[in-house]
Amino acid sequence: MRRRLVPAALLLPFALLLTACGGNSSASTGTDTDGKGSLTLNVGDQKGGSEAVLRAAGELDNLDYKIKWSTFTSGPPLLEAVNAKAVDIGGVGNTPPVFAAGAGSKITVVAAFHGTSKGDAILVPNDSKLTDPEQLKGKSVAVAQGSSANYQLVASLKAAGLSLSDVKVKYLQPADALAAFTSGKVDAWAVWDPYTSQILQGKQGRVLTTGDGVTNGLTFQVAAPSALQDKKKAAAIKDYLERLRRATAWVYKHQDEWAKVWAKDTGLPYEVALASVKRTNATRISVAVDKPLIASEQEIADTFTELKLIPEKVDFADFVDTRYNGDLPASTTPARTSEG
Repeated sequence: MRRRLVPAALLLPFALLLTACGGNSSASTGTDTDGKGSLTLNVGDQKGGSEAVLRAAGELDNLDYKIKWSTFTSGPPLLEAVNAKAVDIGGVGNTPPVFAAGAGSKITVVAAFHGTSKGDAILVPNDSKLTDPEQLKGKSVAVAQGSSANYQLVASLKAAGLSLSDVKVKYLQPADALAAFTSGKVDAWAVWDPYTSQILQGKQGRVLTTGDGVTNGLTFQVAAPSALQDKKKAAAIKDYLERLRRATAWVYKHQDEWAKVWAKDTGLPYEVALASVKRTNATRISVAVDKPLIASEQEIADTFTELKLIPEKVDFADFVDTRYNGDLPASTTPARTSEG
């Protein structure tokens, strides 16, 4: 489903409003199935996500098990489905697992990808007088509550010597935030790609600062503990993750091709898709679920606990499984550059 966000804006489909980052979006599920065999792996996905990249890279061929895809509009409802055992595994950003853990959900992080955080940005209108994050003090900033952008805003403010209480936070979901931003009702907008690329390509704003160097740039595959306890499903998950890792590597060498596929799959204009691919998607590498990763996510959890957005302390180490690490590089390995 698509809708026009603001009259002069580029089109961005509703399914992408909260992609990978968080918010209060509900789920929408589908029944697309790939592969053959008696075993079915239920995979949660987001529009233009794992299914699209696996198909584009040819990694859905020769499956000896079935994959049943369910599409969600964001990470939180996807993880709700994992908790409910309706989904065996699915992909989300760096913040939804923290909130799911805080809610006591039965989820397990089993794989990670590290990219740059250059697509996570605080945007300001072209005519804004703001030139430095320190100047955000007293200004209004739109952000989706509990999203990765929420953490990026907190971290960016901290790097500038400010705290969340120093700005006027307007908790708005992306559709409303975009309208507020383009109509001048807020001074800045903390958001993620492809919104960053949408604003920049549409010449509707500029970057004040990015999350590069202040947030971890991680995305995850999160599984249901019950699926991991099933030997056959655990083996299928291993194969699935290997295919997804190869497909992620494929994107780096086929950026134009992937942008065309992604644009078609999501309804994004090609120019926006390509800019987002180069800025964000093509930088991702497969990394281990290791101690530095756990520590980085723990910092996010502690931050939101201090902000009272998570009710009590979370021990993120209780929500990871390292069995699929193999010989993957450390989570702190530098992300790729976009040149391929």
